[in-house]
Amino acid sequence: MIQSLLIANRGEIACRIIRTARALGIRTVAVYSDADARALHVRQADEAVHIGPSPARESYLVGEKIIAAALASGAEAIHPGYGFLSENAAFAQSVIDAGLIWVGPKPASITAMGLKDAAKTLMAAAGVPVTPGYMGERQEPDFLAAEAAKIGYPVLIKAVAGGGGKGMRLVEAAGDFTDALASCQREAAASFGNPHVLIEKYIQRPRHIEVQVFGDSHGNIVHLFERDCSLQRRHQKVIEEAPAPGMDDATRAELCAAAVKAAAAVDYIGAGTIEFIADASEGLRADRIWFMEMNTRLQVEHPVTEEITGVDLVEWQLRVASGEPLPKRQDELSITGWAIEARLYAEDPAKGFLPSVGRLEIFREHDEIRLETGVYEGAEVSPFYDPMIAKLVAHAPSRDAACEMLARACAETDIYPIKTNAPFLWRALDDADFRSGDIDTGFIARKGDALLPPAEPTEDMALQAAAAIVVQAYHGTPTMLRGDDMLSPLPSDPWRGAIGFRANTAANRDVSVLVDGHIHRVTLPEGWQYQPVIGEPVAGGVAINDDGLSFLAAPARVDGSGVGAGGSGAILSPMPGRIIAVEVAPGERVTKGQRLLTLEAMKMEHSLTAPFDGIVAELNAQAGAQVQVDALLARIVAEDD
Repeated sequence: MIQSLLIANRGEIACRIIRTARALGIRTVAVYSDADARALHVRQADEAVHIGPSPARESYLVGEKIIAAALASGAEAIHPGYGFLSENAAFAQSVIDAGLIWVGPKPASITAMGLKDAAKTLMAAAGVPVTPGYMGERQEPDFLAAEAAKIGYPVLIKAVAGGGGKGMRLVEAAGDFTDALASCQREAAASFGNPHVLIEKYIQRPRHIEVQVFGDSHGNIVHLFERDCSLQRRHQKVIEEAPAPGMDDATRAELCAAAVKAAAAVDYIGAGTIEFIADASEGLRADRIWFMEMNTRLQVEHPVTEEITGVDLVEWQLRVASGEPLPKRQDELSITGWAIEARLYAEDPAKGFLPSVGRLEIFREHDEIRLETGVYEGAEVSPFYDPMIAKLVAHAPSRDAACEMLARACAETDIYPIKTNAPFLWRALDDADFRSGDIDTGFIARKGDALLPPAEPTEDMALQAAAAIVVQAYHGTPTMLRGDDMLSPLPSDPWRGAIGFRANTAANRDVSVLVDGHIHRVTLPEGWQYQPVIGEPVAGGVAINDDGLSFLAAPARVDGSGVGAGGSGAILSPMPGRIIAVEVAPGERVTKGQRLLTLEAMKMEHSLTAPFDGIVAELNAQAGAQVQVDALLARIVAEDD
């Protein structure tokens, strides 16, 4: 068995690997950038080595630094996790050439599956069904347009070196092909250094189904059944589950046999995933499922497979890398129950899923589920890396029970002040079509705004906020409240110290509150009930979690004439970044939702819009300027202010 292991990664996957390594008695070495100096994986490892500045291209993506850290620390092996250098064949070979153990497949296997066109050609030759399309070398626009016409629209243009949803364009008509091709090739060249594309038939009701495979150096290959990863937003997986809804035993047997055949075709060793696309228009049928690509690494969603099989896939990786045979034969593997995973991201669904960065003042997980995370309460969510906070994994005897358990966890995981996609996940898991298994990769796009939390505070949120302010005044300390749990009677004389209280007079139940900066004036009804869930004090008010949506309630000092529900017009930078466009001028009239400026951060462009109709009263932004989080970029005022 390997005695010491360097994890060439960060965040939750580094912590996940450390946990298993520790259980096996393996010494662990973490690597970290400037931004990760206090990260959880650094705290958990036996030793940690600094490898450079915060940007990944200067630290986690520099193979020479990783190998040097392994040699300096005396590590015997390197585990790449997922992402970063995990599917870089040249890096894998460099690790081996340095005399270290590579916890992963052979570099030749990574190369064979690294380019989508070559991989599909190889799979077709091995007898694995592939999606109809063009995978050749010719890349002239006119030739590719002719091939698309032969395949029949709609078609999908995909970068041969692509991944993560980048370098992919859906084309529904011939007239759109040329522009889509040029755009896809530019993105492919910028993201992967390779502009070559392939074209394949676009499946109208696609399901993304993948099979976990595992091989060893003794010639054994097994599958650990399938996962369904169809719930995606912009080609990024959001919710994954195992097994796949609607998969019968016969179809599963054919699908998994094809996956094993695919792995055998590249002499595969270690953990890998064969991804298939299924036409779900007539249910899941073996003759309507085709090979899409292979991921030659551990997947983000591997915990759902672990839950239904009882297998620790990281342990298997370490044992196989140590030269041991697979711990189980195919006939010793079976499915028990149902597992569903949700990816909890630091992003704001109400604002176009804009990333949210900063300090996690409150982070309390739900104790009913499995949590995989690389952060902790008090940690910083950095703008430099993927914004995933955690993976929430539920395992239960049935799909319905697993759905219910995970939905409850998404609703009750308390996080503040970072905005997360928890309310979006809760709505998706609670959706009737999802519960019935009627899903495909277009599910989220079709549901649209129905899955989004309110963009502005609702009256119910204002009522909860008002009660919270009263509780705060009574207890004299900020409180973490959960909206659905306000069940206990108010204390006797609850208004003493609260807004509106006057000695020797009747209690005034009118309370003015700020809800995430929006002013509301509400009247608490007789018999309003609450139950506080005590948490760490929150500066400036009370943090409330309402079905995964966290917001801040604070007192608003206003006159007695009443205040409408107008919100704050301050436009703050949601994260550090660079202003790349300013589209308004001081004094200009704007309408609600109008784009004011564009911020570039976390490798993405983010539009900041007007919260209501008004006038640009203040503008502190100019194109090209670097700004910090919470910098006041502009201020909008209503015309009657």
